[in-house]
Amino acid sequence: MPCSCCAASTPNHTTLQMAETVLITTQELEPAVRLRDAFRDAGYGVELITPGERVADVPDAALLVLTGALEERQARRLTREAMEQDGLPVIGLFDTDSAITPDAKQRFGLHEGIAKPADPAEVVLIGRRLIDRGRLRRVTGIVGETDPMVETLERVIQIAPVSSTVLLTGESGTGKERVARGIHALSPRRHKPFIATNVAAMAETLLESELFGHEKGAFTGAVGQRKGFFELAHRGTLFLDEMGEMPMATQTKLLRVLEEQRFRRLGGETEIAVDVRVIAATNQPLRQLVEVGRFRRDLYFRLNVLHIDLPPLRERRADIPLLVEAFIREASREHDRPRISISSEAMAILTGYDWPGNVRELRNLVESMVVLAPGQVIRPEDIPPDIRDARGRSRLLPVPLTRSNAGDEPSGTPPELEFIFHTLVQLRVDVEDLRHQFDEYRQSHAEVQSGFSGLTLPPPTASTRMHIVDIEPEPTAEDLAAEHDVVVFRPGMTLADLEKNAITAALREVAGNRRKAAEMLGMGERTLYRKIKEYGL
Repeated sequence: MPCSCCAASTPNHTTLQMAETVLITTQELEPAVRLRDAFRDAGYGVELITPGERVADVPDAALLVLTGALEERQARRLTREAMEQDGLPVIGLFDTDSAITPDAKQRFGLHEGIAKPADPAEVVLIGRRLIDRGRLRRVTGIVGETDPMVETLERVIQIAPVSSTVLLTGESGTGKERVARGIHALSPRRHKPFIATNVAAMAETLLESELFGHEKGAFTGAVGQRKGFFELAHRGTLFLDEMGEMPMATQTKLLRVLEEQRFRRLGGETEIAVDVRVIAATNQPLRQLVEVGRFRRDLYFRLNVLHIDLPPLRERRADIPLLVEAFIREASREHDRPRISISSEAMAILTGYDWPGNVRELRNLVESMVVLAPGQVIRPEDIPPDIRDARGRSRLLPVPLTRSNAGDEPSGTPPELEFIFHTLVQLRVDVEDLRHQFDEYRQSHAEVQSGFSGLTLPPPTASTRMHIVDIEPEPTAEDLAAEHDVVVFRPGMTLADLEKNAITAALREVAGNRRKAAEMLGMGERTLYRKIKEYGL
């Protein structure tokens, strides 16, 4: 890990900026000189890149600024080299504001675009943000340019300087430990220990010993005194993964340590004072566990002082090409393999897959393809069949099932009933949301009258549209011809009837594609799957 990453307590630390260099092209000399002076005044080193020079010639480069025409061969070569340098951020100057579009930035390989004539202060501000973001990526190893990931990285920068507890949530494989290490590396505790442990990997008695330590003779086999993780992480950071699996008895002791920053070793009599920042992580819905009595409410609120929710990979598919390229570079270096590329067809398959194992699954797949690929290009046939032929399969369970903690007394509630309970809770939330939306709709259409007669549902056509309409008494033939597919509200219909008709019309519109139907209806895929089964569609 580069020293410059570990030496920063705040993102704008001047001594850290001096270790980073901004590269500015001399395609247009006048703006290049003005930008050079502005970045130097902000505390950065600056190098002017002339035709023929390479990005790799400056090992501590943190940003590339293109001042001239982006179509030129030199600009294309430099952006390609910047990508090969672990995704070095690039700012490009456009002739007009209207030319700055997402497609244009992607075509030229840019992270940000600024219209000419560029204000040097604005370029420095944008450049500083990109440099800070890149530094954090180097610390955490997290790659991503989508809004959810940019928001996550900026959240880490905000959280790092303070000592409050942090709760990281997200599915397994989304990078929670990487984020925790990034928070520690950017914090004032960066020179002190970072200790990570998985709560679910240890039995209850062993977990308490590992966390708090024990005295000699505290239990059978305790042949000597041992310090626990809290003691070893003094003035540093303790990362507790899989917090949803922590036994209730240990939760009580952990709460006391967080509140008082004091504890006793197992079998000990002396209180030990510690200064430890705790970062907890879980892939389980802790709030639901609180409601069913499986997690202490007071501990939940004590951990959830600061919160970061990491999005699953399927919700940031635009980051998949960036991740694939980064993992190819990493695997090629690690296994001493020649650099390979990936075909557009293969990339389309990877982008369309749902990735239930998230980034961890993608990384392992890329590593295996780098090692096993027969040629210099990864093609669709090099991708395992279970991913190549998945066709966007999704998990069908609407809620996760929680396991009993080791050592807990049997609650007498079968897992099946817990599953049904969680499903009913989620269904109630969905129905309440639907009822609220329908009430708002009725209030905004005061002309709806009782006694309206119903209409039959015509067969769908290629131009089918879905509407919930207010039906005037005795509609004319012209009114009926204006609509191809109508979801009708009749007096006496329930919300369930209306919802069933809306789902049926949506599925007809998209030829049975449940993902598109869920987007059209504004509901989650899992919720739609459950309702399809419920209504027997």
